[in-house]
Amino acid sequence: MNILILGSGGREHSLAWAVAQNPKCDRLMVAPGNAGIAKIADCVDLNIVDGAAVLAFVRSRAIDFVIIGPEAPLAAGVADVLRAADVLCFGPSQAAAQLEASKFFTKSICDAAGAPTAGYGHFTDQPSAADYVRNMGAPIVVKADGLAAGKGVIVAMSEREALEALDDMFSGEFGSAGAEVVIEEFMEGEEASYFILCDGRDVLAIGTAQDHKRVGEGDTGPNTGGMGAYSPAPVLTDEIAEQAMREIIKPTMAEMARRGTPYQGVLYAGLMIKDGKARLVEYNARFGDPECQVLMMRLGAQALDVLLACAEGRLGQAQVNWADDHALTVVMAAKGYPGAYDKGSIIHGLKRLPEDSRHMCFHAGTVEKDGRILANGGRVLNITARGDTLYRAIGGCDKISGIFDGGMHHLLADKRIAPAGSNSVDIIPRNIVQRVAPIGEMPVTAITGRVVFDDVACEHNVLVGHMDHGIARSMRAPKVHDVDTAFAQIDSQAV
Repeated sequence: MNILILGSGGREHSLAWAVAQNPKCDRLMVAPGNAGIAKIADCVDLNIVDGAAVLAFVRSRAIDFVIIGPEAPLAAGVADVLRAADVLCFGPSQAAAQLEASKFFTKSICDAAGAPTAGYGHFTDQPSAADYVRNMGAPIVVKADGLAAGKGVIVAMSEREALEALDDMFSGEFGSAGAEVVIEEFMEGEEASYFILCDGRDVLAIGTAQDHKRVGEGDTGPNTGGMGAYSPAPVLTDEIAEQAMREIIKPTMAEMARRGTPYQGVLYAGLMIKDGKARLVEYNARFGDPECQVLMMRLGAQALDVLLACAEGRLGQAQVNWADDHALTVVMAAKGYPGAYDKGSIIHGLKRLPEDSRHMCFHAGTVEKDGRILANGGRVLNITARGDTLYRAIGGCDKISGIFDGGMHHLLADKRIAPAGSNSVDIIPRNIVQRVAPIGEMPVTAITGRVVFDDVACEHNVLVGHMDHGIARSMRAPKVHDVDTAFAQIDSQAV
């Protein structure tokens, strides 16, 4: 098969990585792709929100199957254009994608389906919205109704914060997405993601995950597109998953079909779990990013088989064969993200990274120029690994380290790791390593089979290590080998 994937982020890199492993894939193209995707597929310059342009390309290259990654082409109706031309396509119609494109639409579907979710108000003017906030009090959740690249949700812990969020939305900070707002009840509990394939009639659960969205230390700061994720989500037990499928997913799909807009594609259900019960937070009409990275790491080549079954209406006969394993991904982001950040920093060290069935560095915001890989977005790389336990998956991520130049920093995970063999972990995205002086390339030292940031560098103030960052310190009498000699070339002013 000739296969085309639309998108350019870490999600699309992981989809391409999984699809390329399947023998059904003869040729793989990705539009527009990125520097990492270019290693495994042909990247093409194409306006992916222009349905006519996508269709023309599909016909010119004899494409057999199109996989739509991000939300923008779905909301633009690209799937509709392809299906109308009898092109096999994975992704919901424009009408069905309203489950993500409009928070109010989703609430109306939940009301009709009786699906448990947060109480809410819907507003098109700021004074009415502000009155609702003052009446309900805080904490409260303020959401831009439309698509806002995963950033249009403010969990306001104070009335003032909620009112400031309304100021931002109605003043145009989120563009047309904030022209209408949905204000929701603050739900307590633990959030997890449930991924289900739907072919308009049947459904197939394909995995669970948890992501972490806040950028700052201690799970603080503004929401991002996602700073890390792991799969499966221990909190989403089989019993809770069954309750969510029975009370939320299937009633939603039935209501969509009743309205004449059957859903075909992946349904990403964000769930809030408390006291053994799940309530819907929101739906997304595509794979989450970075959740897709951990799902693809676990699914591997069979991902293409189930996506094809979904597109062809065969989910009733499809199944997913899960290994009893775990996967974890950690985002490396440009300094300043999710606010203003610089582009163009050179990324060093990529050639040294292990890339196999258990370790991958998925590119999110990268571009190749003059033979160098440059940062080209807020979320730049996704360090991803599999393991028999979550603890070992974390160790796999420790084994991988891409290095930015002096204008960048790492957003790694503060890992409160349980003993080996345990599958519990508390992951809080934060800055634990930050460069204090521009240097050519940060060394990585292999210590007893694990790659870690060189502790010597910390001692010389080349890296500022968080107090919890004790990977090397925790190891007794480590045997050091393969030391990167670039460490000897550090500018003397840095030390």
